[in-house]
Amino acid sequence: MTEEENLSTTGIYSKFGRISLVVLSMLIMFAGPTYVPYLMTKAHVDLGAAEAVGGVLFIVGIASMLFLAQKKILKI
Repeated sequence: MTEEENLSTTGIYSKFGRISLVVLSMLIMFAGPTYVPYLMTKAHVDLGAAEAVGGVLFIVGIASMLFLAQKKILKI
């Protein structure tokens, strides 16, 4: 088995790997800014810090989706 065949059956180029990366990116992008600040405020963390973490998670989610689109893992 050549190196290209090995990469196509394992890692991010397998069907499971692609689906996992897309689901993880969507969770970071949507659930991160929604539930993480809520949980942080319930843990008595400052509201500004919780909102900042939510904003950072949203940006990380967008960046990961753009990365997946650039690598042709996600077809937009």
